[in-house]
Amino acid sequence: MNQNHKIYVAGHRGLVGSALIRRLEQLGYRKIITRTSRQLDLRDQQLVNHFFQTEKPEYLFLAAAKVGGIYANNRYPGAYIYDNLAIQTNVIHAAYRYGVKKLLFMGSSCIYPRLAPQPLKEEYLLNGPLEPSNEPYAVAKIAGIKMCEAYNRQYGTDFLAVMPANLYGPFDNFDLESSHVLPALLRKMHEAKLAEKEEVVIWGSGKPRREFLHVDDLADACVYLMNYYHSGDLGSLVNIGTGVDLTILELAETIKNIVGYTGKLVFDLGRPDGTPRKLLDLTRINRLGWQARIPLMEGIRLTYEWYKRVRDI
Repeated sequence: MNQNHKIYVAGHRGLVGSALIRRLEQLGYRKIITRTSRQLDLRDQQLVNHFFQTEKPEYLFLAAAKVGGIYANNRYPGAYIYDNLAIQTNVIHAAYRYGVKKLLFMGSSCIYPRLAPQPLKEEYLLNGPLEPSNEPYAVAKIAGIKMCEAYNRQYGTDFLAVMPANLYGPFDNFDLESSHVLPALLRKMHEAKLAEKEEVVIWGSGKPRREFLHVDDLADACVYLMNYYHSGDLGSLVNIGTGVDLTILELAETIKNIVGYTGKLVFDLGRPDGTPRKLLDLTRINRLGWQARIPLMEGIRLTYEWYKRVRDI
């Protein structure tokens, strides 16, 4: 990519899309195309085709998706599979049809089998049953990966697919009904601190292990890959993470210290844990010359400061 290329960031208001915008602007890119979901419903094929025909983007970051935590995935499985399949099918096909030079598709580490060996290698995809609590979302994401792979093989496109670890950072979703674990814990403990509550209830046992990646690191990796590599260099997909995980209990204690909450942590064993462990193997991305730079403690502090500023507005 160079600064004269037109770059479309789909989903620019979300966690990943906003980070991509920040990184591209830091590097001097100015021809960045965006549309809100009200301006362009990516589930509508006719509208998507008209947009691509009119705007003619040359590079595309596909970060638009319906995302959420265990509660939301369990409650709205039909919406999660339909919306994501519709969005990515329309956008990927339009990118091929209207000559996009390179596309980067955003997957998720939940695509891997629930009990796959750790750390998770890219070749473990489709080698076992998925985690039931987010299976519809995972199936949609797997379809996106395979669609990119199939179009590359049949049509000679240059469509990349990346699988990030659990993400967090500015512009995350802090809604307790639909958020992921890290922003949910930040909000719960911040509000408990303000209300002087004696305890905070956390879903599950606290034993599952998770790897967390600051979204600015992900954006840096995505732009790096788009600039220096092609689909043939990556294979079907490439993991992006930190290579370090911790238990949900350890995460909760870390957030408790950062927030300054002094109450008790109570684990609700009647709630699901999800996949026991999700640690990504980073051999492929490290071999390509990229590593994460933001430590978890620093990243959580930055995210908490951002949340407090936004919450107070």
